Amino acid sequence: MTGWLVIDPQSLPFISVIVPTYNRSTMLRATVESLLAQSYPADRLELILVDNNSTDDTKAVIDDLEQRHTGITGLSERRRGAHFARNSGALASRGQILYFTDDDMLARVDMLLRIIDGFVGDANVGSVTGRVLPRWETEPPLWILEHCRNSLLSLNDLGDNLIVADDDPGVFSCHQAVLRDAFMSAGGFNPDTNAGEFTGDNETGLNIKLKKLGFRFAYVPGAVTEHIIPASRMTQRYLNSRLADQGYCDSYTDYRALEPGTARLIKRIAAHSALAGGTLIRALAKRAAGKSAWRLDLARAFYYRNRARYDSRLVRHEEWRSFAMKDDWLGDP
Repeated sequence: MTGWLVIDPQSLPFISVIVPTYNRSTMLRATVESLLAQSYPADRLELILVDNNSTDDTKAVIDDLEQRHTGITGLSERRRGAHFARNSGALASRGQILYFTDDDMLARVDMLLRIIDGFVGDANVGSVTGRVLPRWETEPPLWILEHCRNSLLSLNDLGDNLIVADDDPGVFSCHQAVLRDAFMSAGGFNPDTNAGEFTGDNETGLNIKLKKLGFRFAYVPGAVTEHIIPASRMTQRYLNSRLADQGYCDSYTDYRALEPGTARLIKRIAAHSALAGGTLIRALAKRAAGKSAWRLDLARAFYYRNRARYDSRLVRHEEWRSFAMKDDWLGDP
């Protein structure tokens, strides 16, 4: 394991900001504007915008931004999947610190200056995050405010104190700084989607690999970014989809941790199928009683269904088991 150096205030580390993007050209401009407005010295910063095979005018937008602003580099990653785009951006970067965000984020002006504070004082910190607050496009319904101001919308607020921990305190790839050496040693982000199909555990997998290498994690409350939440994410349909994807993610993570045999996988398939049915019944009962928590139970039914589906795929396909156990995603898929 390689540790971080003590940061000299006269020589701030070079940061590479990596932004994967897919069919969000308008949001991308707003994200880039917030990054260009950073108080971090411009000569210690580069922005890498990775077009993940968009079908809108994203390429033209990136070309325009690249021509008008020094320090911006546009890349194309034709393999669909944000992890491909993030990893390609990392490989093309020059930074001592890699900062990953998404094309629907708005960084506070001092975000980068604050996020590097997490690397100071503990040479074993390899990954740093901060607050992710909502930027609602429309007024959210009450049930969203009651139940979804959390990881369900990739939001994160762990309070006002610096946290340094051996375990991931809650890190999303939309707001994550990683030491370059740590990232490369870990083999980059695990898969998230492949051509629209959710297949792996993304930043969860990266953070597990970082921990195995001996790196620690930090949360810096002053490093703030805002997540644009459109109306389309304030629906039951989105919540069901979000938890369904989490089901695939968690089965992938569990298989990598335990590598269970066929008999154990079959038992898990039966258990998760039963949980899906039971959770659906509970959702119907809560809805009949007028309790808004029925929405979470309905989404959890999709979660358990996909846990069973993913484990079934692991039982049936040897190549899928090999896929799940792969560590290094910085080379070819």
